[in-house]
Amino acid sequence: MPKIKSNRGAAKRFKATAGGFKRAASHRRHILTKKSTKRKRQLRSPTHVAACDVREVQQMLPYC
Repeated sequence: MPKIKSNRGAAKRFKATAGGFKRAASHRRHILTKKSTKRKRQLRSPTHVAACDVREVQQMLPYC
């Protein structure tokens, strides 16, 4: 059997950890002036992929 290619877009967005997959928060690219400092600071920290989406991410990243 040949190797399965991983989805390159997913490889850049998700990182495998012991507890699942880690991802960055959205809404932090532009229009930052109207967002509060607290909101922007909280968006900095990485979060985990939701339990209902883990299976899809695993299919996109077979060797993680």
